[in-house]
Amino acid sequence: MDVKILKIAGNNLVDAKISDSKIIKANLPSMTDGWRFNFRNHSKGNGFETYVLVCEETPDKIEGCLIFEMKKKVEPYMAFVEVAPHNKGKNKEYENVAGCLIAFACRLSFKNGKGDYLGYLAFDVMEEDKADEIKLMALYSTKYNAFRYGETTMIIPPEGGQKLIDEFLN
Repeated sequence: MDVKILKIAGNNLVDAKISDSKIIKANLPSMTDGWRFNFRNHSKGNGFETYVLVCEETPDKIEGCLIFEMKKKVEPYMAFVEVAPHNKGKNKEYENVAGCLIAFACRLSFKNGKGDYLGYLAFDVMEEDKADEIKLMALYSTKYNAFRYGETTMIIPPEGGQKLIDEFLN
């Protein structure tokens, strides 16, 4: 899927793609590459679909990664999402990478969700430090239309998902 992300240097939108990692045969990132999650290992789970976001000008450099799962074949679940280390902090190269990946997961929730789960995207926020977890949940609430459900689970409802799709994918 074609998307646009914001290149910080120059403050301009650039062409990018979200693709199934099997199609582009990406070398998935891991903690040894400075990422928080080991996408190489996590992508091997049964029923996991792994997607990468790359810029068209640098197609060999992964800007962000997503692992999507259908729990019990009916419930859309964002198992892992992460932007590349070079897209974090004050010196990040690109903006909107996470938004594009989360919106893409929302799109998958409309496409694959069944029954009462259609259009709902669930995910868990678990941090070692409870204060970091609360901050991250607040970010997901304000920026990505998610609400808390239980201790660590968050859900983006269909209306919130559609807003993200309109903002980041269209």
